[in-house]
Amino acid sequence: MSAPRAVVLVSGGLDSATVLALARRDGRECYALSFDYGQRHRVELEAAARVASALGAREHRTMRIDFAGIGGSALTDEAIAVPESPSAGIPVTYVPARNTVFLALALGWAEVLGAREIHVGVNAVDYSGYPDCRPEFIAAFEHLANLATKAGVEGARFEVRTPLIALSKADIVRAGTALGVDYALTVSCYQPDAAGRACGRCDACRLRRAGFEAAGLSDPTRYRPA
Repeated sequence: MSAPRAVVLVSGGLDSATVLALARRDGRECYALSFDYGQRHRVELEAAARVASALGAREHRTMRIDFAGIGGSALTDEAIAVPESPSAGIPVTYVPARNTVFLALALGWAEVLGAREIHVGVNAVDYSGYPDCRPEFIAAFEHLANLATKAGVEGARFEVRTPLIALSKADIVRAGTALGVDYALTVSCYQPDAAGRACGRCDACRLRRAGFEAAGLSDPTRYRPA
C-alpha cells in the first residue's frame, strides 16, 4: 500500500516545519508548497527549501504570487513599517486574503496529485490575531474545497488539517523537538537581515522567543546584534 499523499504548506518558519514533521510521522507522502508572494525578504524561502529537504518532503515547489501588487501589508509594502511593539487589533503584518489564496493553490495541486489532505500550520492561541488562522475559516474553506472541485463533486473528500491550531507556541516547540526538528533551519522573523538573522523585536520574534522560554528549551534563533 502506498502512503497517503498530502500537500503541506511550508513557509520556512517554526510552525510549518512542525506541521511537516507531524505529517511525516503520520505516514504521509508529503508535497511541500511554498510561496514567493512579494514578501519583504527571501530568506524565508531559503529556509523553506532547507526544511523541506531535511524533513523528507517527496517534492517541494515554490509558486509565485504578486501580493505586493495589492499592498496593504507591512510584509509586502516597504512603505509600511513592521511594528516592533504589540498593538491593538489586527496588526499591519496581516496580508489580505493570503491564506485563502495559499489554500486555493494547495487545493489545486492536491487535486492533481490525487492527495486528499492539505496540512497547514495556522494557530489560534499564540498568534497575531489574523482572521484567516481561525478554526471557522478553516472549516469554511474545507467546505468550499469539497464543493468547488471535480474530485469533491465525484465523491472524494478533501480535509484541511491544522494540527497546531489549539496549541501554545511552547507546545508546538516541544512537539517538533520530540520529532527531531532542527529549528535552527527555520526563519520566523518578519524582517530578518540578508543573512537570515532575526530582528528580535517583531511580533513573530516575540512569539517564537516566548515559546522556547515557556518550553524550557534552548532557542537556536540567530539574532542581529542590538
